[in-house]
Amino acid sequence: MDDELLQVIKDFLNMGHVDNIVAMFHRGACPFGWTGAILDDERLTVRLGVAVVFEELQRRRAERMGSAISSLMPLLASEHAYLRGDAITVLGFIATPEALELIRAQADDPHPLVREIVADILTEQPDRGEQSGS
Repeated sequence: MDDELLQVIKDFLNMGHVDNIVAMFHRGACPFGWTGAILDDERLTVRLGVAVVFEELQRRRAERMGSAISSLMPLLASEHAYLRGDAITVLGFIATPEALELIRAQADDPHPLVREIVADILTEQPDRGEQSGS
């Protein structure tokens, strides 16, 4: 991982340059495997920017979004509820069966806002929210 590029991406999101980052992801210039590292930032604007990026990529039906899942998994175990919730939000935009299974697994999170995010995502995708990985 290129730490300088990672910092530039975070700073661009912090400044609201979401379109630039969407373009980087869409062109493959930013590896989806960096998603967790980008999201793991104390600045709310960076974390919101990641959600906006993935919402736009979902709209564009970006095929490689699922490759971000493994980078988000460690955040699901974060001690910070906001990081768990943000990771779940991004997984909701990815919306593959694997992502939805990870979301369902967080339904009993100790933090009520995280549980609410899980419920909202699964309610928005009722056709996929009931699927089972087995």
